[in-house]
Amino acid sequence: MGLALLGLAVSHTPLAAFPERAVRIVVPFPAGGSNDVIARILGQRLSEVWSQPVVIENRGGAGGNIGAEVVAKADPDGYTLLLSAPGPLAINTSLFKQMSFDPAKDFAPVSLIASVPIVLAVHPQVRANSVAELIVLARAEPGKLHFGSSGAGSTNHLAGELFKARASINIVHVPYRGAAPAMNDLVAGHIPFMFDNMPAVRPQVEGGKVRALAVAGATRSSLYPELPTMAEAGVAGFEASAWFGLVAPAGTPPAIMKVLVETTERLLKEPAMVAKFAELGAEPGSLAGPAFATYLRSEADKWSAIAKTAGLNPQ
Repeated sequence: MGLALLGLAVSHTPLAAFPERAVRIVVPFPAGGSNDVIARILGQRLSEVWSQPVVIENRGGAGGNIGAEVVAKADPDGYTLLLSAPGPLAINTSLFKQMSFDPAKDFAPVSLIASVPIVLAVHPQVRANSVAELIVLARAEPGKLHFGSSGAGSTNHLAGELFKARASINIVHVPYRGAAPAMNDLVAGHIPFMFDNMPAVRPQVEGGKVRALAVAGATRSSLYPELPTMAEAGVAGFEASAWFGLVAPAGTPPAIMKVLVETTERLLKEPAMVAKFAELGAEPGSLAGPAFATYLRSEADKWSAIAKTAGLNPQ
């Protein structure tokens, strides 16, 4: 009823009137990670289409919850949006006892922007050239092998926990305030390995700074077809992938939601956008509005099951 009344209230306003000023896209993680890269690609194209500035604001912390809260509590006028990895939208309710927002109620889903493979990468000095060898190393030194992540509840954190559970190894999680700081420490050799998204891993692999061992998804990556999946590498029942989705605050008027949904749908089909994403190892999303809302619910169920498999309890 509330959304319907809001729709009537703005129905006299031409869709072309939005946006009339700068739009802010909040990324709930530090600059430099995959989430940030995808947001900046989308933001630049939106700015060109709308002839208005699209500002990317990084608000990291608490597994993405800090940035997500900013958007959940923002005015529902379409000028503050959240472009996020699964954490705040589909995972964190399984890991945090108390959250200052409800991802199922406080956001209006706009579009799935991109899906990316998760890659298991090690520092070149780690004595493991395969997943099997990494497992042997972990079993030889239980509790001494550390893996980094962009923070508690992130997809790369849960991928590491799933690895720990499925391979029956004792490895220690080291959370960072974003994927970029974690990758920096992996490159520097401060942590031996981590699971991270393809857009962040690829340049480090190409530069010889890290070594990729496997992809975590159900299928191999077209960028590195020689890399096995974790299941092919001997870790049965292992599947994890990442995505990035755009949402607005709940209560955003239907007319503005229509602009957001239709604009992102159109841009994600542009050959130039598809090519840019492909260079990163990402695929443009194809779900928007209600279809994306359904996807978010299914993802929340999936990651909740992974959290339980990994033995993680809400803190």
